[in-house]
Amino acid sequence: MSNASRPQGFATRAIHHGYDPRDHHGALVPPVYQTSTFAFESAEYGAACFAGEEKGHFYTRISNPTLALLEQRMATLEGADAAVAFGSGMGAITATCWTLLQPGDELITDTTLYGCTHAFFMHALQRFGIKVTRIDMTDPQALADAISTQTRMVYFESPSNPNMRLIDIAACSKIAHRYDALLVVDNTYCTPYLQQPMSLGADVVVHSATKYLNGHGDVTAGIAVSNTELASRIRLEGLKDMTGAVLSPNDANLILRGLKTLALRMDRHCQNAEAIARHLAAHPAVAQVFFPGLESDPFHALACRQMKQFGGMVAFELKGGLDAGRRFMNGLELVTRAVSLGDAESLAQHPASMTHSTYTPEERAAAGIPEGLVRLSAGLEDIDDLLADIDAALSVAAMRIAA
Repeated sequence: MSNASRPQGFATRAIHHGYDPRDHHGALVPPVYQTSTFAFESAEYGAACFAGEEKGHFYTRISNPTLALLEQRMATLEGADAAVAFGSGMGAITATCWTLLQPGDELITDTTLYGCTHAFFMHALQRFGIKVTRIDMTDPQALADAISTQTRMVYFESPSNPNMRLIDIAACSKIAHRYDALLVVDNTYCTPYLQQPMSLGADVVVHSATKYLNGHGDVTAGIAVSNTELASRIRLEGLKDMTGAVLSPNDANLILRGLKTLALRMDRHCQNAEAIARHLAAHPAVAQVFFPGLESDPFHALACRQMKQFGGMVAFELKGGLDAGRRFMNGLELVTRAVSLGDAESLAQHPASMTHSTYTPEERAAAGIPEGLVRLSAGLEDIDDLLADIDAALSVAAMRIAA
């Protein structure tokens, strides 16, 4: 009996989708098409490619077989029709916005965003006549009250970077679509393994593929997934003409490699993060832990509905605030002090002085980002080693508080 019609699981598609070794001389690993341009069999064929009448590749800024395979896999993993690869997560975000927004439109966004996304919205989009409205979208009613016929796009992260706030994607989707606004969700923290916003009503999903999708800290990349029509527009307008934020074939190949182990890695990231969060929550030096897997977390119920697991990120604030947080970070030896996330190595950073320094202190306060907040990306190390390192750093912070 053939299994051709049986739906394949997530890990199977992440490893096999879109590639048959028999079409490539039996090569198990897809070849890397390390080329900028492609030869035309005739002048007529080249003209047809440029006119969109043929689907062949003709220049890597627009398409490339290695990038196309990555895009096909990301589309199937997100439950979307199509995807577009970019040279960075910000490339995916800016190209999407430049394509879908125009002067006079309104973008409604959550108060808490990755620092560079916040800077792009507040310092770039508004310069070109796009109204940016920031609201607390953890309450869908706030979106219902703010949205209007001028609103073209609703944009948020869930969970949010860095303080782990969750937003009800399905509820916000219904509100946005009543006004014909597009819902764009940054799914970097979850990956499609933990959360699939398209199934909850999102129109576009963006990722920093630098993070979990690649998973090895050696690539900078971005992805946008959507339906065929929107993805084509983002490719031909936002990528080709407006940003040129092209991903290299070699980097696309490294992300394809990372996708093969995504399910396994995310399971371990989530296990380690939950153990760290529970350990921190029980420690007397810790004032507050932000992690939706904790039953006491205000977003726990939504996380249980919207996410498969609770993710690999933990944020927390120590008693003693900023000074204690810095001393904690300086006391770490195994956990690396670095921005980014989703790597095999555990990473810790201070948002107020690093990733979210583009916010003013007043904006950070409004966004729920305490000055002493520490963001920790749980890696793949043995959990006992991580907890021992965290305990040693907590002791350094606590001794200073006592002094």
